[in-house]
Amino acid sequence: MNHIASRRAARGFTLIELLAAVGIAGVLSSLAWPSFEGSLQKGRRTDAMLAMAQLQIAQERWYANHRRYGTLAELRLGERSGAGHYRLDVSAADEQGYVALAQASGAQARDAACRHLRLSVVGGLTRRESGADEGVANDEAANRRCWGL
Repeated sequence: MNHIASRRAARGFTLIELLAAVGIAGVLSSLAWPSFEGSLQKGRRTDAMLAMAQLQIAQERWYANHRRYGTLAELRLGERSGAGHYRLDVSAADEQGYVALAQASGAQARDAACRHLRLSVVGGLTRRESGADEGVANDEAANRRCWGL
């Protein structure tokens, strides 16, 4: 009997045991991936937050010198965020305020609920909005999550 038990232990894994282990690993990784990707997206959103903060500072500096808000070109800011996860645009820049939009690109475009981040500054009031498209129609809770507030 000892001879049979030691021979079986020396054989290693059977094909069925190996397939079961691979299957279990596949199921576990498919459960963990969405959580991991969500963490990556949240981390990449900080790229947009930093770009928007820099834009706000540049806008206020421009306003102090020109009595109106400026375009990206006038502010000498690029059309991409620092790490390149967002495309930036400034519209409606005038004496009253401006609207800045950060649109996710590349892998970050899969961040469905927070794909578009809009910062509006009008008459001294700041408004932050977010959404899956340029309509930025998220509710207040989703806006806080997208903007990290």
